[in-house]
Amino acid sequence: MEMQNWNTYRDALMERIGDFGSLNPEVIKGFAALDGAAAKGRHLDPKVHELIALAVAVTTRCDGCISVHTQKAVEHGATREEIAEALGVAIALNAGAALVYSARVLDTHAQLPKL
Repeated sequence: MEMQNWNTYRDALMERIGDFGSLNPEVIKGFAALDGAAAKGRHLDPKVHELIALAVAVTTRCDGCISVHTQKAVEHGATREEIAEALGVAIALNAGAALVYSARVLDTHAQLPKL
C-alpha cells in the first residue's frame, strides 16, 4: 500500500516552486546557486551526496526533499539497500539528538531554584 503518490507530489511541488519563483525570482536564483555549489563538491561522488541529502531530509522532515533526493539518488545509482543504510544513520542521529536534549532537560532541572 502506498502512503501517497510521490511522483504526483513531486510534480505538483515543482509547479508550486515555479509559481514562487515567478513571484520572487531572486530567492530561487540564490537557492539554485547554493544547491549548485553544494553539488559541485570535489570529494564526494553524486550518489554519496544524494544519500547524505536523504538522511538530512529525514532529520529535517522535508517531504519535498525526500521526494526529490530519492529520485536523484536512484538516478546516480543508489540501491534500495544503500538508501536504507543512509536512513539508518538518520535514525541514529535523531535518537542521538533526543539523548543530547534529554541531558539538557536534566541540566535545566538541576539548575532550578530549590523550593
